[in-house]
Amino acid sequence: MLLEASERCVSEVCELLDESMPAISQRLRLLKSERIVRSRRDGKHVFYSLADDHISRLVTNGVMHAMEK
Repeated sequence: MLLEASERCVSEVCELLDESMPAISQRLRLLKSERIVRSRRDGKHVFYSLADDHISRLVTNGVMHAMEK
């Protein structure tokens, strides 16, 4: 959901989720390998975003479905 609104760097995701950088980096690498997210490097920072609008709609629909229960 964090990536739904805008791209974020790994350190920002870590701070928002209060989790370690290795844990978040590993999850993001897995999501990238499955083409769910994409990344871009800007200097020392790597920014992640959802791969495309289709993935964005899937995330939104999944969250809306979970909230109905």
